Amino acid sequence: MEPAPEKTCRVFFALWPDDAERAALVSWQAPLSKLCGGKAMRTDTLHCTLAFLGEVAEHRLEALQLVAQEAIFQPFSLALNAAHYWGHDHIVYAAPDETPPELAELVTSLQGILRAHRFHFEERPYKAHVTLLRHAQWTDAPLPSMSAVRWQTRDFVLVQSLSDAQGARYEVLCRFGGRDRMR
Repeated sequence: MEPAPEKTCRVFFALWPDDAERAALVSWQAPLSKLCGGKAMRTDTLHCTLAFLGEVAEHRLEALQLVAQEAIFQPFSLALNAAHYWGHDHIVYAAPDETPPELAELVTSLQGILRAHRFHFEERPYKAHVTLLRHAQWTDAPLPSMSAVRWQTRDFVLVQSLSDAQGARYEVLCRFGGRDRMR
């Protein structure tokens, strides 16, 4: 008899907007969709990924939460002020003109800690962004200016990606760095 396959969870670390920040990002979707087509991301799934781990053994989730507490986090403001298109992924996304130094430090710190504790994650140059539309079509031409979204980050989160009839949905498993630490 073969042992039962190990249970895993699909997880990632992210910045998670509050309701007002989320609503401001949603206001970009309709005008951008009118230009580029595509499918708008569900409101409750909007986020800024810090590190995508993919499948992690369920028994390692507690260790992952403990490891994340070591990350260097300082609250900061993130100004999402431009919409862009990635042709290779066919997505339209919101991005800052410049990555705040606190965000760069958080990502670098988190990646170093994950490596040190032998957690695998998707390694590629970090680009802060919030995906707004999938399956979009556009050219290399700049997208129109949008009203800036000011995002006050107070913490970062560990999120589990789950599937339901509407597609992917996300569940925040734990918060780090803010006053709601390890919730």
